[in-house]
This record gives sequence, C-alpha cells and structure tokens, in this order.
Amino acid sequence: MTGIVAVPLLFAVVAYGSTAVFAVLIAFVSLTGMWEYQRLVLSGAERRERPALMIAAALILLGAALDDMPLLIALLSFSAMVLLIIQLPVIRKGAADLDRVGRTLLGLLYIPLLMSHFILIRQTPEGKEWIFFILVLAFAGDTAAFYVGKRFGKNKLLPEVSPGKTTEGVVGLVFGSIFGCLLFRYFFFPTLPLVHTVILATVGSLLGQLGDLCESALKRTAGVKDSGALLPGHGGILDRLDCLIFIAPYVYYYQSLILR
Repeated sequence: MTGIVAVPLLFAVVAYGSTAVFAVLIAFVSLTGMWEYQRLVLSGAERRERPALMIAAALILLGAALDDMPLLIALLSFSAMVLLIIQLPVIRKGAADLDRVGRTLLGLLYIPLLMSHFILIRQTPEGKEWIFFILVLAFAGDTAAFYVGKRFGKNKLLPEVSPGKTTEGVVGLVFGSIFGCLLFRYFFFPTLPLVHTVILATVGSLLGQLGDLCESALKRTAGVKDSGALLPGHGGILDRLDCLIFIAPYVYYYQSLILR
C-alpha cells in the first residue's frame, strides 16, 4: 500500500514537477532522514546539537536548490564551524568528546550533502532523465538482488552488518542494474553512450550496496531494525534512501566530469 501511494507520487514529481517542486521533495525526505539519523546516533544528552544540525542541513539543501556551488560549499564550511563551536561549553576536564563531534559532523555530510546532489542533477540538461536513470539503477538492482539472493544465496556477504545479504545477491544486483539501465537507455535515454551506461550501472550498483551496508551499520550500532516507522512495511526514510544516498553523487560527478 505504501508503494502504491509513493511510487506514482514520486513519478509525477520527477516527470511533471518543476525543479523547485523537486527540490522541496528532496529537502523534505532529507530533513526527515536527518531526524531519523539523530534518533539513531545522537543520545538524549546531545540535544543541543539537534536544532543546529537541522538548520545546517536545511541551509545546505537551499544552497543546492539555488544552483550555487560556491554558496553550497560556504554553507557547509560555516555549518561545520558552528557545530564544532557549540561543543565548547560541554568540554570537561580539558578534553573534547571527539566521538560526539564526529557523529554530528558525519550526519551533516552523510545526508544533506550527499542528498543535495539529487537537486544538482535535476538542474542539469536532461535532468529528468538522469533522475529516472538513478531510480532505475537502484530499484532494478535491488529487485534482482532480492530474488537472486532468495533463490541462490548461500554465502553471506557481511553477516555482522546485514545478515540477509549474500554474495550471490550482489551478483544479481549488478546484472539487474545493468539490464534495467540498458532498457531505460534504449527506450528513454538514447543519447547516453552504451559503454557509459554499463559503467554507470556497474559501479553505481556496487556503491548503492555499500550505502545500504553503511546504513545497516548505523542501525546495528543503535540496536534497531528500522531507522523509523514513517513508511509502513518499509521502515523509515533512511531505509529507502540508503543506496540512493551513495548513487546520486557518483552519477552527478560522472555525468558532469566524464560526459561533459
């Protein structure tokens, strides 16, 4: 039921929404993911960082929405400074809690910065096609990995982090992503060269799997199964964004630096 509602809405926003509407969608899911991250990683004693972290996340996403890379870098830089400065009042016995600082700064880099690349991609020529390409890459691979892993999976990939994932599933993931991206290219994105389609799909699928594992590691550390309960049957927003968070920056820089 969640998919029946969410997938058509996502399709409509990408296909028919303006860049501003798309940016609002990305900002909403990013800030929701940021809230889930804080619940997973920051303890109750660290509440002072939470408002500052949410404001910093919003500013970084705003910088991306304005399509101003120097502004984005400036906002990220000053946000990092502020998050470090607000640690000063809680220093005890001459030693800063670097673990606390690290968890705060990681959240800033992990979600709003990486997710802001979706907004940047949407603003490029053929931005809609690139967004759909990323979605096909992620979801085709994820679907193939599920069925291949369920049918043939025997060798655990990283059981300490994600017990259900297998090396056979990863093979299915890569080939599923390649197949899905080739189909998408044939019907909707013929200007994308064939060899680059395969490279993007192969590397992107593996990065997406690593993103999934990194999010699983956060949940394992926090001792929870899902990052939240916003999406019935799917868990939280981070549970749906985990692979996309890593794929979006890769695709953005590949198409802007390699295919320009």
